[in-house]
Amino acid sequence: MQGHYDTSSVFVAVIGRPNVGKSSLTNLLVGEKVAIVTSKPQTTRTRITGVITRGPLQYVLLDTPGVHKARNKLGKRMDKTASDSIADVDVSMMLFEPYGALNESEMVLVDMLRSSGGPAIAVINKTDLVKEPADLEARKEELKALGVFDDIYTISVRDNDGCEVLFDALSRYAVEGPHYFDDDAYTDMPEKELVAEVIREKALLFMRDEIPHGIAVVVERFKERPGTDLIDIDVNIYCERESHKGMVIGKGGAMLKKIASAARADCEEFLGCRVNLQCWVKVKSDWRDNEFLLNNFGFKQNTNNH
Repeated sequence: MQGHYDTSSVFVAVIGRPNVGKSSLTNLLVGEKVAIVTSKPQTTRTRITGVITRGPLQYVLLDTPGVHKARNKLGKRMDKTASDSIADVDVSMMLFEPYGALNESEMVLVDMLRSSGGPAIAVINKTDLVKEPADLEARKEELKALGVFDDIYTISVRDNDGCEVLFDALSRYAVEGPHYFDDDAYTDMPEKELVAEVIREKALLFMRDEIPHGIAVVVERFKERPGTDLIDIDVNIYCERESHKGMVIGKGGAMLKKIASAARADCEEFLGCRVNLQCWVKVKSDWRDNEFLLNNFGFKQNTNNH
């Protein structure tokens, strides 16, 4: 028999097409940067957990990769992560844009929700782009007609408008029980992983087109210097081709310097101390299709932890 708890938690899968604002919403609700945000699709490659504790209730947000056509083993893992997340949460929160036809990847997610039979709410983001109130009503009707959502909410992450209401909405699905994370935690990602993600974000930000998707970042050393407020961090950035390596390093090392110094500033902020960051660029061809390297680089299959 289960003991009586004064606490409860709600596990939420944050799903939707790429670039609909999942990571931005997760960061806004958590109040910390736990997910990297760029305008490129497929920025989120593994499931990131954001944690918010409000008194007795703990919200655990699983920010999933956007579903897309998988072109390699990494892509297949990303899709599996999204479907696994739907299967092991208390509620799914699916984000939509206010305009445009629902695309194939969105319909795949709606079908997953339908077959899982679990509760789901729809959230229309980017209301700051809505031209006429009637447009928003039309989108709401369209989502209602899908028959899988308990409620439909409208928000703008950019303007932080309507987002607070989501806490109430999600609290209805909370389950009595212990808090799975410390009350002051905001993510379950180890600091090393956060560092790797920040470096990847900067590479995506400063470099154009395809190259950054072919990079993986592995933190080889993360060590506090005794008696100081300094952490030494050594990082390997892996590319798939020699030519990419040259681009990541840049002329006279300029690009790598730019990536590293921007990443260092972010790391110092969330680690709350000074950081000595050293980055090296190495080539591992076709790592995205190599199961061993994917595991090695931390793209592990998600195991159900709840």
